[in-house]
Amino acid sequence: MSDGVRLGIFYTIIRPEEKAILAAAEARGIPVVRLDDGVVTFGLEAPADLPDVVLNRSVSHTRSLYAVHCYSAYGVPTVNTPSVVELAGDKVLCSLRLAERHIPTPRTVVALSPEAAMSAIEQIGYPAVLKPAIGSWGRLMAKVDNPEDALQILEHKSALSSPIHSVFYVQEFVPKPDRDLRAFVVGDEVVAAMYRHSTDWRTNAARGASAEKAPHSPELVELALRAAAAVGGGVLAVDLMETPSGLVVHEVNPTPEFKTLAAATGVDVAGRIVDYTLGVARQ
Repeated sequence: MSDGVRLGIFYTIIRPEEKAILAAAEARGIPVVRLDDGVVTFGLEAPADLPDVVLNRSVSHTRSLYAVHCYSAYGVPTVNTPSVVELAGDKVLCSLRLAERHIPTPRTVVALSPEAAMSAIEQIGYPAVLKPAIGSWGRLMAKVDNPEDALQILEHKSALSSPIHSVFYVQEFVPKPDRDLRAFVVGDEVVAAMYRHSTDWRTNAARGASAEKAPHSPELVELALRAAAAVGGGVLAVDLMETPSGLVVHEVNPTPEFKTLAAATGVDVAGRIVDYTLGVARQ
């Protein structure tokens, strides 16, 4: 039961994940306040009639970050917290934190100019992977196999107007199997895990990867929980790759999709998220 808790859902569009969250809230008798990220405004003082807790489901990192900071300033707890959204939503900050906590992750070099980026790629070696510091779904990622490819990609990125494209995040290409792993962490538990299979080197479900339930091996659970705790914990998807020396964590997502995961595993992920969010409201 809701115990009078009003749940705010900050969203961009109502995807299958948000529909599942709304259904889970309704099944628990929880009143929901819908907060459209393209409509809601934020003053410097707390408005009246705020929800008791806000679950962030915006697809925009920038909107998410400012919104959770505003709600936090109003005294409303958020899932996830501002620090978690900031850390996990920025690949540079996340990689630095993972390395600081001695969590295995692919070799990474960050550069702040195209010239320095070429040096970073040379340090990593070919093939290398260029990723935007902020972004998901495998968009704007590129695998470069030689200096000619690298120069073309860097020239293209330099022509893009967004300031984030002036940050060059270069990572080693991990020769993994035709799959990676996603572990979904809620609080202090891995609630579900899946393999994502693809013939493409990018194994995002958004790019058509097929999913299969993955066993909760001790190594997977330990690394996923350590990675989630490193960025502050909450509701997080931890992406991992298999290497000859063991698993490595390559990304932590603070606003993860879970439609494919729920279908592959049969886990009521939406229900687990709602229950966790209610727990945050009652703390």
